Amino acid sequence: MARYSRRGATRQPSTRDAANGNRFDRWLNAAVSLAVVIAMTVGAAAVLAHWLL
Repeated sequence: MARYSRRGATRQPSTRDAANGNRFDRWLNAAVSLAVVIAMTVGAAAVLAHWLL
């Protein structure tokens, strides 16, 4: 009987896969951060317009 099961084990990416994934993660992080800043700016402008008009 096997002591350790491989079921559910994650695949370790090769160095090249990890480098590509890391680049994509940084790009995705920057895109999401930009989207959040834009959404907060638009939301703040809407609240100010609602209060002032």
